[in-house]
Amino acid sequence: MQKTLFRRVRTAVDRVGLLANLRADFAASLVVFLIAVPLSVGIAVASGVPVELGLVTGIVGGLLTGLLPGNSMQVSGPAAGLTVLVYEAVREYGLRALGVLVLTAGLLQVAMGLLKLGRWFRAISVAVVQGMLAGIGIVLIAGQLYALADADAPAGALEKLGGLVTLLTDTLASADSLAALAVGVGTVAVLVLWPRWQWGARLVPAPLAAVALAMTAVGLLRLPVDRVRVRGLFDAIQPPWSGDFARLTEFGVLGTVLAFALIASAETLFSAAAVDRLHDGPRTDYNKELIAQGAGNTVCGVLGALPMTAVIVRSSANVNAGARTKASRVLHGVWLLVFATLLPWALELIPVAALAGVLVHAGWKLLPGRELGPLWRDHRGEVAVLVTTTVAIVVTNLFEGVIVGLLLAIVKAAWETSHVHIETTTTRDGRVRARVLGNANFLRLPRLLDELDALYRAGDQRAGRGAERGVELDLTGLRHMDRAVHTALSGWAERHGSLRDGDGNGDGEATGRVVAV
Repeated sequence: MQKTLFRRVRTAVDRVGLLANLRADFAASLVVFLIAVPLSVGIAVASGVPVELGLVTGIVGGLLTGLLPGNSMQVSGPAAGLTVLVYEAVREYGLRALGVLVLTAGLLQVAMGLLKLGRWFRAISVAVVQGMLAGIGIVLIAGQLYALADADAPAGALEKLGGLVTLLTDTLASADSLAALAVGVGTVAVLVLWPRWQWGARLVPAPLAAVALAMTAVGLLRLPVDRVRVRGLFDAIQPPWSGDFARLTEFGVLGTVLAFALIASAETLFSAAAVDRLHDGPRTDYNKELIAQGAGNTVCGVLGALPMTAVIVRSSANVNAGARTKASRVLHGVWLLVFATLLPWALELIPVAALAGVLVHAGWKLLPGRELGPLWRDHRGEVAVLVTTTVAIVVTNLFEGVIVGLLLAIVKAAWETSHVHIETTTTRDGRVRARVLGNANFLRLPRLLDELDALYRAGDQRAGRGAERGVELDLTGLRHMDRAVHTALSGWAERHGSLRDGDGNGDGEATGRVVAV
């Protein structure tokens, strides 16, 4: 009797908890949905693809990736971090190739997750990631400044930056461009000021409020600005054909696939680490999250849609809105599907300049701000990596810029971990014993050889005053020595001759020999 009563009470408690979770997740899903619509559409426009493809990626991120294990609070969809790379890929290889790129990148992510490589993404230098985001932010802002004025942007990042003066003069000379600029600047202003109105921010997310106000202003004032063009959800979907996969033999296509996979994975897992700090629930399983993202990108590739990542804006909004389980992110995908299927005409009311304003604001948030000052005071080497990565991305492209940043970070780490110095003592017979201590790699080799040469020259001078000539090299104090250092020091010992005896027969002890390796 008591056991039966206990089971009934426990069942009732579970049902109450389930209903409470469902109520919280339902409310959170609506908040995330309202944020996802303008961001998905804006990212699609900035990527140079039909707006529906941004919604398709959000739907897959909710309905598929949302169901898979990994991080229950994290929400996936198209991200501003890949906008620049997607735009360049579409411009270079065409829209039909996008599905192949995303599908292959997704399969690569799944493979990395199965091989349990997810945790290695946590070892990527934070300075490289910040530099990557800053470079993306600069290129994104530069491109969207043209969209603010309903103007066509040049192709390359440097061309975009170089044409800003001409853009300004052309905009000031055109009434239509000034109207679009007013809409875009007004959108940015709402995005900045809206969160300060606490009651309004709790009721309506800032991106939705900014776009809704822009739509209202354009409609009431009948402003002559460009608006989003809609083709229809199913018309926009373009699955790759079998012939499209032949492009994977091209070196540039393979590089783009690798960039998609690595950057999307890094952005997702860094987002997961940030989301874990926002709630007290289960921590992220990085390998499972990588598999989930890869599965989502594989399906997005089959549908010819944009690549997905975990999006920190949606994920943090999900947590802050009170989500308790993964049901909130799945429901947000349901609302996106309903909206894209039943209300596509609503997209045609959105001014392009308003979406550009949303992305200018998103790009600005990618730039390092307050943390740059303390970083400069405490870790100037990190600032050098960050700035170099950013400049390299702007000058070249995203993939090559990240590679440059990673190489510089590796060199910096090798330099900082190689601490080597020489302790010298003089033996009774006048020779110098040079004991090398610490960690020696090729970066420290020039200075190390210079110091040994200086010791040997000093021994020559003492020999002129009657002291014995020679330097005995002792490497027993080295904790680590790479092959370059070993080879160079062995060669140094061989080059610096032997100690001749008083008869000058050259059969004395070699003074440059390596005592211990």
